[in-house]
Amino acid sequence: MAEPLLTVRNVSKRFGGLLALDDMSLFAEDGRITALIGPNGAGKTTLFALISGFLAPDDGSIRYRGRDIAGTPPNVLAEMGIARTFQIVQPFAGLSVAENIAVGAHLRRRSRRKARAAATEIAREVGLTERLDQPAAALTVAGRKRLELARALATQPTLLLLDEVLAGLNPSEIRDMVPVIRAIRARGVGILMTEHVMQAVMSLSDHVFVLAEGRVIAQGPPEVVATDPQVIEAYLGKGAAKLGAA
Repeated sequence: MAEPLLTVRNVSKRFGGLLALDDMSLFAEDGRITALIGPNGAGKTTLFALISGFLAPDDGSIRYRGRDIAGTPPNVLAEMGIARTFQIVQPFAGLSVAENIAVGAHLRRRSRRKARAAATEIAREVGLTERLDQPAAALTVAGRKRLELARALATQPTLLLLDEVLAGLNPSEIRDMVPVIRAIRARGVGILMTEHVMQAVMSLSDHVFVLAEGRVIAQGPPEVVATDPQVIEAYLGKGAAKLGAA
């Protein structure tokens, strides 16, 4: 059986006396959306920082396409095919939307013409065609989220890490973003996403991992995870699962 696209195995990360991740493991596969959910402070952002090379684990391994990448710098990981978005979106405000996307496209395309052509195509995929020549600073929150996604896609990733790409969007904007994410999966890109918009997560995901206090407490199909007593208690507190069953 082929090894998953991404395998995190027995990873721990400490910050002084704080154990942010405690012997946690997960996997993500090609062409599937894997969700990582959990309450605030569970360790989700720390894990994303480890996978994308901004931090190195204290213990355990992180394997991508069969190769151990723990501690590999972000720029090298980008060349290998790992891209990520950030929860706090920070576009190059002085550049246009097209120029922002072209920054990502230059990873694979040296010529300005080819990078700009790629930016135009990716803008179409994420719904930014009409804003290509606008300054990034003029975009709404929803527009900036799309731009962040477009810039990551421009690097032609095999694995895309989405860090709360739906955060701050209203229900209508979330509905518009969901098919964009599904279209990325349909291209064969493996997606690992962390998100607090549970309805969207459950409709998008093929497999869900639930993180609490640095440990995976549940995993499986979204419909199974959603009814897991441990998951309910992690979000709502002890005794919540019993109250729900009463």
